[in-house]
Amino acid sequence: MYGMWSKLGFVRNKWFLFGGGIVLGALALLVIRFATYNPPHVHYHANFALYINGQREEFKGAQYYQEVSICNASTGITIPQQRAHMHDDVNDVVHVHDHAVTWGQFFENLGWYVGPDFIQTADGTLYKDDGSSVLHVFINGQDYTGLTPLTNTVIKDQSRVLVSYGDISDSQLQQEYKTVPSTAKHYDETTDPASCSGSEPTDFHARIHHLF
Repeated sequence: MYGMWSKLGFVRNKWFLFGGGIVLGALALLVIRFATYNPPHVHYHANFALYINGQREEFKGAQYYQEVSICNASTGITIPQQRAHMHDDVNDVVHVHDHAVTWGQFFENLGWYVGPDFIQTADGTLYKDDGSSVLHVFINGQDYTGLTPLTNTVIKDQSRVLVSYGDISDSQLQQEYKTVPSTAKHYDETTDPASCSGSEPTDFHARIHHLF
């Protein structure tokens, strides 16, 4: 009789361990799905400011801002402006909708051109390094002036970038950099006002929804 109960206990323990293994495996998969959640559409944001001789460019004009039609999910990305643009007269937030989009490509979409030592406005005015006036570049608080051409620098999620041309002191550059906001994370976690394609939040609630 003892042997029979011992055998039954072994069987129960075996099934208990088997069931526990399944539960632990399922929990592990859910944790992985939560941690690695990535929306199917590329969509993230970055902040920037651009100064010329101490004056901030406000990018006034409808030509600098794209509406919902530019981001139609049914058409896919077919024109450069769909890859990186601004919305709703907010002149310090870049909306990125494709992989490996550079700052140079973003400015080209605005009609501006940024090179390693020059910047050209939409009306064709050229500002080029001349020994005293220089094209300064700050990325996330670090000075990249003369080191990394901004035109080939990929826009990273939540980056803060300052572009400033002129004969400017270090203290003035620091003050200009402070005007670059840190709102990209907020835009990452909310739906765009223009309901642009791929505007899927990646916050806690979105990750929980993704699990099921």
